[in-house]
Amino acid sequence: MKLEVIRIRKEYKDCVAVKNLSFAIETGEITGFIGPNGAGKTTTMKLIVNIENCTEGDIKLDGVSLLDYPELIRDHIGYVPDTLPSNKDMTVHEYLDFFACAYGYKTPVRQETVKNIEEFTNLTGIKEKKIDSLSKGMKQRVSIARALISDPDFIIMDEPAAGLDPRARIELRDLLKVLCEQGKGIFISSHILSDLEEICTSAVIIEQGRLLKSGKIEDIVGEQIKKNKHIYQIKTIEPPKEELIKKISLEPMVSNIYFTGNIIEFEYSGSEAQATELVSKLLTEGYSFTSFGFKQENLETVFMKITKGNVQ
Repeated sequence: MKLEVIRIRKEYKDCVAVKNLSFAIETGEITGFIGPNGAGKTTTMKLIVNIENCTEGDIKLDGVSLLDYPELIRDHIGYVPDTLPSNKDMTVHEYLDFFACAYGYKTPVRQETVKNIEEFTNLTGIKEKKIDSLSKGMKQRVSIARALISDPDFIIMDEPAAGLDPRARIELRDLLKVLCEQGKGIFISSHILSDLEEICTSAVIIEQGRLLKSGKIEDIVGEQIKKNKHIYQIKTIEPPKEELIKKISLEPMVSNIYFTGNIIEFEYSGSEAQATELVSKLLTEGYSFTSFGFKQENLETVFMKITKGNVQ
C-alpha cells in the first residue's frame, strides 16, 4: 500500500507550520522523518492521522482521500505520539483492553488479540502494573502495543526513541525491523540520525515546514557524493588555533569549514591526492596532526549540509 501526502498546508493564526509538503511512504519500508526542532514534523504527523485538519492539500491511501474518508485511518494507520497519556488508575492490560473494546473487538476475540499483542511487545510480565509506574521505555512499548491493536498497515511514530536508554533504543529498533518484515510501513521521526540510518530504507527531510529531500537513503547520500565534494577530517593534538583554521579556509578548493574540539572538518572539491598535498604542506609549515582522512558521507552529514537550523 502507498500513503501519499499531497501539497498539504497547515496555517495557524501566527504562522504557517506546513508549507505545500508532498512525499509518499509505502508498506514494507521504514521511512525516517527528519528535521530540526520546529520544522513541522509533529504537525505533519497529526495531519496524517486526522488529529489536525489540513488548510490545503490531500492525503491519500492507495489513491483514496483520507480527508474524504477519515474512517479508513482507524483500520489502516496506527499512531504513536511523543508522550503516552497519563492513566494513573489503569494497568497495562486494562489500557490495551479498553482500546480493543473501542475498536469493536468482542470477547473472546478481544482477549486473544490483547494477549497476542502483549506477548509480541514483551509486556506480558508487566501487564498488571499501573501505567504511571512504568519506565519511559516500557511506556513506549505500551504506546506501540496500543497502535497495533487494529493491525494497521502503517504506523506513524513521533520521536519514540526520545529519552530511552541504550538498551531500550536497541530493543525498539529490533521491534521496528520485525514490524517492517511483517509488511507494515513505519514512518518515524527522530533526532538520533545514526539510529535511523541503521534501520530506515528511505527518508523525508524537512525544515520550516518545507520539503528539502525525500527518497531512498542511498540516493540521498549518493547525490551529495556526485557533487564531487568530499568531507575531510583533521585531528589536532590540541584545539586548533584560529590561524590554522584561516589558512585552511583560504585554500581555493576548500569550503564549509567547521571545527569542534580538536577536529577540523571541511569540504574539498579537489582529488584525494591534492587534499593529501594540502596536509603535507601544512605539516612542513610546522602544524601537527594526529590523523587525517576522508569522512564518509552519511545521513547525518547530508542533514547538516542541507539544513540551516532555522525554526518557524
